[in-house]
Amino acid sequence: MPTPSMEDHIEQIYLLIETKGYARVSDIAEALSVLPSSVTKMVQKLDKDGYLVYEKYRGLTLTPKGEKLGKRLVKRHELLEQFLRLIGVDEDKIYQDVEGIEHHLSWNSIDRIADLVQLLEENEEIVNKLKKMKQQP
Repeated sequence: MPTPSMEDHIEQIYLLIETKGYARVSDIAEALSVLPSSVTKMVQKLDKDGYLVYEKYRGLTLTPKGEKLGKRLVKRHELLEQFLRLIGVDEDKIYQDVEGIEHHLSWNSIDRIADLVQLLEENEEIVNKLKKMKQQP
C-alpha cells in the first residue's frame, strides 16, 4: 500500500506525463515543492516497488501498475474538488482542503462521495438549497 507521499509523487508524475509527455525529477520537485534529492529517493523507491521504471539521466516511465494508480489518484483528487465545489466550499479553499483530506479517506468513502456527487448533480434543487444556506447569516 503506497504512503501519502508515494501517492503524491505518483499523481504528479502521472499528471506531468499526461500534460508534457514526460516527467523529470526537477519538474516533480517543483510541482511538489520539495528538493530534487527527495524526489530522486522516492523515484528509486517507486521503481523498486514496481510503479515506474527509472534510469538515471534518462528519465522515468510509469509501469501499468503505476499508470493505473496515477489515473485513480487524479480521479480521486478531481472528485473531491468537484464535491467541495458542489457543497459550496469557497474556491480559494478547495485545493488546500483536498490536499488535506485525500489521503485520509478510504476508497469506500471515495466511492460513496462519488455517489453523492452524482446525486447532487442530478438534483439541482439540493445544490441550490445548499447555496442559499451558505448565504444565510
